[in-house]
Amino acid sequence: MWGKDFALVKAAHSTTDKESLSHNLLGQRLGRKGRDTRERILAATEKLLAGPPETAISLSAVAREASLGMTTLYLYFSDLPELLLAVLDPIMASAENSYVGHLRMHWPDDSLTENCLKFVEAFHAFWVRHARILHLRNNYADNNDERMRAYRISSSQPMITLLIKQMESDLPPGRSPVSAMATVLMTGIERTITVATDAYFQRLMTTDPTIHVHNLLVAEARILELGLRDGRATSRRGSAST
Repeated sequence: MWGKDFALVKAAHSTTDKESLSHNLLGQRLGRKGRDTRERILAATEKLLAGPPETAISLSAVAREASLGMTTLYLYFSDLPELLLAVLDPIMASAENSYVGHLRMHWPDDSLTENCLKFVEAFHAFWVRHARILHLRNNYADNNDERMRAYRISSSQPMITLLIKQMESDLPPGRSPVSAMATVLMTGIERTITVATDAYFQRLMTTDPTIHVHNLLVAEARILELGLRDGRATSRRGSAST
């Protein structure tokens, strides 16, 4: 049952089709030089993303970093969101080993506390490693970029499905109380981690941000545990009545 969701997560985290990898935007097939140029663009973007938060991320900045003209860059990516999605694909593919794999394993009742904290900490660690591009993804989604919005939703939906399974529910994702609980839990986790990894938010803290972030993660893990226990109780009552 759990293994099926691995395919869902991998599909949700892959938006770069084979056509975009083998052809440029003019439909010309990419030879070795073309593939190398595309990789230069991606590497330049990654380098800029790894810089300080105030580093500007734009197509012109990427072109300068890659030592390419804008005309050349536009042969591969039509705008910045399209480029960022290409950079996001391998990052999100690594989510399975970072935190998704742990959520796919059923957590026994007697180890739920530790597993909830382990999951939240792993999710946070993933965001710390890739905070800049994940915040950019969310900013574009919040500003109604349909591609980023769809990507953000597709990244969360498999996680909601896995949380429903953690609640031992056989009901498909929908309007059930367990499904609603999973949705609220995942939304809360994502929002907490978003705040905890915001560089500007941490600069505003008057106390040690490390301690504050740890407390946030512990609190979020506790809420996750309570939600899962409540969901399991609901599922078990339903099973007992049938």
